[in-house]
Amino acid sequence: MTEIKKSVCVYCGSRLGTRAAYAADARAVGEMLARHDWRLVYGAGDVGLMGAVAQSAQAAGAETFGVIPTHLMGKEVGKRDLTSFVVTETMHERKKVMFMNADAIVVLPGGAGSLDEFFEVLTWRQIGLHNKPIYLLNTCGYWDKLIGLVAHVVDEGFASINLLDSITPVDTVDALERALRAF
Repeated sequence: MTEIKKSVCVYCGSRLGTRAAYAADARAVGEMLARHDWRLVYGAGDVGLMGAVAQSAQAAGAETFGVIPTHLMGKEVGKRDLTSFVVTETMHERKKVMFMNADAIVVLPGGAGSLDEFFEVLTWRQIGLHNKPIYLLNTCGYWDKLIGLVAHVVDEGFASINLLDSITPVDTVDALERALRAF
């Protein structure tokens, strides 16, 4: 009997951001996934942190599963040399396909798109649609304010403490690796 390969969905920016540490961590995540023979599930872009994760994962021998909507093929430079490459009609379909093909969610620094993806899977977990772990790679404290916002939502009575418990912030790729191995 063959062991089922763990698949990790990575949400992250289509830009590199202002700190070199963001790209360094993205590359390290791709390498870490390959080291464990875990499949990368991501947005199929070949730019920004998305490209950094995918390129490093591929270079290290990881299986890659990319999902991109038609309207972003040019802007995010759809990476067609992946193990699996799926083109969807809408962003909603993209998010659903990525989520359905992953065992865990990892959110690296990113912008509005990454926040949209994060809040969707967090909401789905809050309402009981899944129990997949959600990790925030908090490179250089990037997600500190987001974590504070979620705590504020809980403190102000708009969510239970379970909402905070649904998120696991990790400060380093090593800590992320330990968390992924443990689940």
